[in-house]
Amino acid sequence: MAVYPKPAEGSWTEHYPHVGTGVVSYEDCISPAFYEIEREAVFKRAWLNVGRVDEIARNGSYFTKEIEVAKTSIIVARDMRGQVRAFHNICRHRGNKLVWNDFPRKETRGSCRAFACKYHGWRYGLDGACIFVQQESEFFDLDKADYGLVPVHCQSLHDFLGPMITALDGYPFERMTERYEFRADIGCNWKVFADAFQEYYHVPMLHPQQATPATRERTQSLGFEAPYYQIDGPHRMVSTSGPPRRVWPADYQYPIEIATRSGLFGPWNEPDLGERLPGVNPGKVDKWAMSNFQIFPNLEILIWETGWYLIYRFWPTSPNTHRFEGTLFFVPSETASDRAARECAVVMFKEFALQDAGTLVGTQQALESRAVRDDFPLCDQELLVRHLHKCVGDWVEDYRRSPAKV
Repeated sequence: MAVYPKPAEGSWTEHYPHVGTGVVSYEDCISPAFYEIEREAVFKRAWLNVGRVDEIARNGSYFTKEIEVAKTSIIVARDMRGQVRAFHNICRHRGNKLVWNDFPRKETRGSCRAFACKYHGWRYGLDGACIFVQQESEFFDLDKADYGLVPVHCQSLHDFLGPMITALDGYPFERMTERYEFRADIGCNWKVFADAFQEYYHVPMLHPQQATPATRERTQSLGFEAPYYQIDGPHRMVSTSGPPRRVWPADYQYPIEIATRSGLFGPWNEPDLGERLPGVNPGKVDKWAMSNFQIFPNLEILIWETGWYLIYRFWPTSPNTHRFEGTLFFVPSETASDRAARECAVVMFKEFALQDAGTLVGTQQALESRAVRDDFPLCDQELLVRHLHKCVGDWVEDYRRSPAKV
């Protein structure tokens, strides 16, 4: 029996009839041919999140991002007039990678007034213009104005993502500058891992440690149910409900949580972010705990009632591998106990993410056996899993019909 009210249609999945209720194929996670089309149809055409503007807060600052699925590297920079720009990380002379330090495949960041190629010394302003050519007179009819860096379309998150995301305008992301970053190379298709964070049906079974040993059996028998789902074009979100962990009964809390006043759901001493935070609880869920905004194709933003947020990014590297990035953001610590609380939350996040990741190599191997094909039933709580695979498939089919030049 459902814990929370369902839409009038009887289920969240039927509330979005275009998603369907039939079995789901995972061929899109194991087919090398599909992966090659997906790269062109999705990752070379969709908006991709690569960072936060405060990473280049000062004029002249920059960072690079390797995007293997698109076979490219980009530079994101704030020019000397304060405008944020992005370029392909390639010198226009002979195609050498322009910005790198000790290892060409490693990302880097820094500040400068111009980018200089390590090979022949061509230089480019932070606006992308070619400003210097070594021994320019040796070239034939060369006009530097024709050889600026190749620009990449660059906008902030809310500029074109639709009402579900633009409703977050005014949320104080900019106050959360204390950050903790993790990345790992995972032996499964990117969608297999993304699926793990699109539903919480698995939580009582895969993550029993969220409950103390004394309460684990009770927690598992109850299962889990999310109270609200929303789909907006190719984007989707889910909200959860429940009281903050700090008010749970003592037998539900671990000693480390009590000692640090922190845990899996974040620090217990919440920062003052204001009484009303826009957009975080679109379903007006009672006892709202967290909302996970999943931005097509590979970004998730999880905003917690306790005053912090984290992001996941899934970067494909092959049909059966990807790079996972997880970053947690907090209002800066003011005391040693604040810092201990944040680090406790970070360690618990890492542990639970590893529990998810630990199952996925086996999942990939099992899928690749093709012992079961096109016959995976999904429940109502797996609506967003169903939606992601449908959206990827739709983008691929659209590309097959009209493969516009990227």
